[in-house]
Amino acid sequence: MAVTLKKGQGISLKKNENDLSMVTIGLGWDIREEKKGFLGGLFAKKEAEYDLDVIAFLCGADGKVQNFGSTEGGRSTLVGGDIIFFNSMRHHSGQIWMTGDNRTGAGEGDDEQVIVKLNDLPEQYAKVVFVVQIYNGQENGQSFGKVQNAFIRAEDGKGQEMARFDLSGGAQYENCRSMLFAELVREAGGWKFNAIGAPSQSDSFVEWLKQYS
Repeated sequence: MAVTLKKGQGISLKKNENDLSMVTIGLGWDIREEKKGFLGGLFAKKEAEYDLDVIAFLCGADGKVQNFGSTEGGRSTLVGGDIIFFNSMRHHSGQIWMTGDNRTGAGEGDDEQVIVKLNDLPEQYAKVVFVVQIYNGQENGQSFGKVQNAFIRAEDGKGQEMARFDLSGGAQYENCRSMLFAELVREAGGWKFNAIGAPSQSDSFVEWLKQYS
C-alpha cells in the first residue's frame, strides 16, 4: 500500500520489499480554469496553454551534477550529460529516461513519467532530483497559483505504488514558476524518496541546476 507523504517527509524504498528493477516516477497536474462572464469570454485575449516540464538531475555522492553534456561554442548544452530534460530524454547509462512531454497536463493519471532502473543505476550516482518548471511562465504570466491536483509518485516494477506526494497551488504559489518537487537518495539496502516541494520564482530549471553544480 502506497504511503502518502507530506512536504518534508521521506520513506525508504527497500530492495527486499519492493521491485526496484524498473521504477516509474509519475507526475501529474491540472490547470484551474477561470470562470468568465459572456462578455469577458468574448473579448478576452486567449491565454497561452501551460507547458509544465519535468527535469531530473543525477548527482554524485557530493550532491553535485558532474557531467553537463556536450559543449557548443564553448558553452555546455546539457545534452548527453547527467540532466534528463526535453532536449536530452535518455541518460547515457541507459538506466533512466523520460517517456515523453505532455504539454498541457490534460487527461487522467500521469502527465509525464521518468523511468529509472534503480538497481542498475551506476554507483557513482547517489541522488536523483526532480524539478518541475512552467516553460515560458514569466513571459506568459503563468504560475503554480493556477496549478491544482499536482502529484509525484513512485511505482515499482510490479506496478505497486510505493509513495506519493500531493501538492496543489494556491495564493502562496502565485509567484512560483518552478519547483524542486522530490528526490531519490541512495541508502543501504535501497533508496529513500523525499517529498520536498520547494518553490522558486524562476521558470527555468537552470536556476535550480546552479545549486547542484
